[in-house]
Amino acid sequence: MANPTIAIVGRPNVGKSTLFNRIAGERISIVEDTPGVTRDRIYATGEWLGKEFSIIDTGGIDLGDEPFMDQIRHQAEIAIEEADVIIFVGSGQEGVTDADELVARILFKSNKPVILAVNKVDNPEMRNEIYEFYSLGLGDPYPVSGSHGLGLGDVLDEAIRHFSTEIEPEEEGVIKFSLIGRPNVGKSSLINGILGEERVIVSEIEGTTRDAVDTHFVGENGQKFTMIDTAGMRKRGKVYESTEKYSVMRAMRAIERSDIVLFVINAEEGIREQDKRIAGYAHEAGRGLIIVVNKWDLVKKDTNSMRDFEQEIRDEFQYLDYAPIIFVSAVTRQRLNKLPELIERVSESQNLRIPSSVLNDVIMDAVAINPTPTDKGRRLMIFYSTQVAVKPPAFVIFVNEEELMHFSYARFLENQIRNAFTFEGTPIRIIARRRK
Repeated sequence: MANPTIAIVGRPNVGKSTLFNRIAGERISIVEDTPGVTRDRIYATGEWLGKEFSIIDTGGIDLGDEPFMDQIRHQAEIAIEEADVIIFVGSGQEGVTDADELVARILFKSNKPVILAVNKVDNPEMRNEIYEFYSLGLGDPYPVSGSHGLGLGDVLDEAIRHFSTEIEPEEEGVIKFSLIGRPNVGKSSLINGILGEERVIVSEIEGTTRDAVDTHFVGENGQKFTMIDTAGMRKRGKVYESTEKYSVMRAMRAIERSDIVLFVINAEEGIREQDKRIAGYAHEAGRGLIIVVNKWDLVKKDTNSMRDFEQEIRDEFQYLDYAPIIFVSAVTRQRLNKLPELIERVSESQNLRIPSSVLNDVIMDAVAINPTPTDKGRRLMIFYSTQVAVKPPAFVIFVNEEELMHFSYARFLENQIRNAFTFEGTPIRIIARRRK
């Protein structure tokens, strides 16, 4: 089930990003020191009173050279489309402006819960500044200070009150997967090809998929699948997908709901910077990953074409060395029949549990091949290891001192575990813990 989503809306310079960073806390910072795993400061996960939620900073969605008011209007529309709860930010220093009134009118019509936060109210004396915000007709304004973190708790209390309490029933044995990738790499055509029927509208224009519909189907061997569609805005004529950050945000929402992600690359265009960003998110989220090279029928080939392209992918996405690569064509249906089978294999890898005795044998053999590192005369000692989670598989290794577990040695242990048990298409987490 996807987390509920909060969107932050407001005109420029009212402190949207400051509030966003405050709410998201530490989670925005880069989690992995791996080249290619970059973070976009527009979408993050936050938590309040034990409830997790996603949070969107609409100010980060830059819509090119459109006029100021149009920009604000579009950002409000995106928030209405994507969010369960909207935090509308005004500034206590400037008071109510024309732009605020415009946004308030749009939000008023949306039928979504809107919380009015008046930022830059840094001390109690300034609280009188908030009363004019009642004129917007959005209920009680909440005084907050993004820079000092004051008043945020009240806003979040109000936000989680509006979250749905209904829990989506999780069906056992169903593999959820989504297709992510830049606009126009052929995601919709692939969906149709996998299903063998025209279920999704396909068009040559970038960003034409509108309705996000989860599609359920059963594989040849009886395995149930749910395909999570990453559709775009339903606003006709406004192709927000062409804005990179918006399409990245959509991809992240799909990743959040999936077990396995099919990362689609356009073989004609090759690898772009945005591809790396999107793939980095899937890796970071710990989802199973399959790299699907689409439109392979359009590429002029020689004997080594496939091998060379595969090598290029491996060079550009070094942190995805575990992900299988498949070359397909949605038009000619080449190799599409192999995708469900491959998704199943990755799902099995994700859910694989290794008995501790077998795991410890592998780790001890690894230490025999490559002894543990030393630092300033202290040697890393490995006492015991055990698997603590699946989806993605996570292994805790009990050691004498965590800081002695260097990134490169953790990587070596990961490779040894992969050599022994394959773990195709799934990241692995190695966690060093000091033995108490």
